[in-house]
Amino acid sequence: MMFKDKVVVITGGAQGIGKCCAECFAREGAKVHVIDIQQGPWFVGDLADKNVLERFVAEVIAQSGHVDVLVNNAMPLFKGIDACSYEEFAYAQAVGVVAPFYLAKLFKDHFAKGASIVNISSSRDRMSQPQSESYTAAKGGITALTHALAASLGGRVRVNSISPGWIDTSFKEYDGPDAAQHFAGRVGNPLDIANMVLYLASDKAGFITGENICIDGGMTRQMIYHNDFGWKLDEDSGGTPRRHVHRRAHTELSVMGKANLKTKG
Repeated sequence: MMFKDKVVVITGGAQGIGKCCAECFAREGAKVHVIDIQQGPWFVGDLADKNVLERFVAEVIAQSGHVDVLVNNAMPLFKGIDACSYEEFAYAQAVGVVAPFYLAKLFKDHFAKGASIVNISSSRDRMSQPQSESYTAAKGGITALTHALAASLGGRVRVNSISPGWIDTSFKEYDGPDAAQHFAGRVGNPLDIANMVLYLASDKAGFITGENICIDGGMTRQMIYHNDFGWKLDEDSGGTPRRHVHRRAHTELSVMGKANLKTKG
């Protein structure tokens, strides 16, 4: 088993990508510690709360003594400039950027030799749709935090990030334009992300650090112009441009925010 007796910490591990990662690590022999805001047989708490983070880290160290892998997966609040309050925007950054930073800081002296941090970002760290500011800012932040931590922890801990595109966490299979718009010919599922998480956390990726890997079936490599290769741009009654066949972004159902939010992006 690739991670036999390794200690793995996963945020937002109750469902979605986080749950899939937890299950994959467990199958490979790891001892997995999960924190999530949802009730369940894991550490329950809000990642935006500093005291919760400190208690969680204390419990992990008391039970396991060290950490081999930290996966910062928890989803920040998704709201746009029209609806998002100051407090909600700050909350999204607390879950999406501050918590990953503070967990890395708290675990810093407890990481084992060859340890790895894998941060789950989003393809929205490089492209956007309207009304997505709280989530997009958090994902841009965790992508930048990745290479900063890689520099600070160099020689001790490798730090990488993954930017998922459209990942359907129910493993639903799509056909038609939803699938065809991807170079890969399909929508992603959680295993597409979990497989890369395990690779980056393994010794096989020992020379990879400070890197971001976008797993989106090729969507962010699309060059899109009206009337080229089947792409059409219309205007709705309000004069807003609208594509007939449009990109959808990643669906992550793990929630660490105050609301049970589903979002594509």
